[in-house]
Amino acid sequence: MANKGLAKNSSDLCVLVTGGAGFIGSHTCIELLGRGYRVVVVDDLSNSSVTALDRVRQIAGVQDDRLAFYEANILDREALGRIFEENAVDAIIHFAGFKAVGESVQKPLEYYWNNVAGTLVLCEVARAYGVKNLVFSSSATVYGEPAFIPITEQCPKHEATNPYGQTKSMLEQVLTDLYRGDPEWNIVLLRYFNPIGAHESGLIGEDPKGIPNNLLPYVAQVAVGKLASVGVFGDDYPTADGTGVRDYIHVVDLARGHASALDWMGGKTGTGDAIGLGSIKGEVAADGTRSGVGIFNLGTGTGSSVLDVIHAFERACGRTLPYEVKPRRAGDIAENYAACDKAHNELGWTAEYDLDRMCTDSWRWQSGNPDGYATA
Repeated sequence: MANKGLAKNSSDLCVLVTGGAGFIGSHTCIELLGRGYRVVVVDDLSNSSVTALDRVRQIAGVQDDRLAFYEANILDREALGRIFEENAVDAIIHFAGFKAVGESVQKPLEYYWNNVAGTLVLCEVARAYGVKNLVFSSSATVYGEPAFIPITEQCPKHEATNPYGQTKSMLEQVLTDLYRGDPEWNIVLLRYFNPIGAHESGLIGEDPKGIPNNLLPYVAQVAVGKLASVGVFGDDYPTADGTGVRDYIHVVDLARGHASALDWMGGKTGTGDAIGLGSIKGEVAADGTRSGVGIFNLGTGTGSSVLDVIHAFERACGRTLPYEVKPRRAGDIAENYAACDKAHNELGWTAEYDLDRMCTDSWRWQSGNPDGYATA
């Protein structure tokens, strides 16, 4: 069975977004709807809220079937079959998966089962319906302790330091092998750095369950008075201020990267050449739709320290935020940031928003929704 073509106008294409009610997924839905795509979301709401999709409709001005929602887990083969049966899906953007690093250490079986087995089920059902275009939500964690900084796609993968990262690395291999076994597959692996920020409307943003695992939502909850102070893990790294440096990217820029990846898969941008380790150039269909494996870093290319983030958020919220220096965490490295020339040259994509904008948008969301989507 041949793959679906992507060289059409976006208004003629339907994208299945797994995990589309989550932080990155909901912002990507807005971007896709703004570009004219029809969007179908499948999400089990285990770490997200259906309210996010109500607000996506509000922001995008869409109240019709251009945005459809199914509450289901990607492990549910029958539910996925029904979704493909009822919708003429052309491509998949795959976000669905557990993502808390610390929790993955405590619950490795649950993480491997949900993330890896769930993706296998998704791909099997998609293949049965001739949908072999897939954008995978990967992570810079696959680089482990990187061989060099800034990290380009030429940087070799190293062993991930936790089960969450292992699932990303394993699934990159699974999807690459899927293409090798069936060269009709059109796979893009997007390696994110550190997504933060929120939509400028303040209507959607990051809504972690319980105490946040990541720096920015933790800082935001300190700013709104829900947490006492920010923990800074280590101030003796060989960096400008001694704190760890990471590449933070605005979630809206990240969402735009996914839409750009669909254009690239359809042959509308770039050369399609295999650039960097792991990328594979396949045959191009008669309509221009590509096949193969494309790998792209999505970041800003600029490193910001933990204290840079805290001070940027202070500027956003207008007050000083307390923080406490704690011992380094095992496995943390001094610096980790991207070089994103490949995404610029091939996808026609560049991150637009700086750290101050990320924090301003995050504060607008957090201050307007102190309890996330549960805010009355």
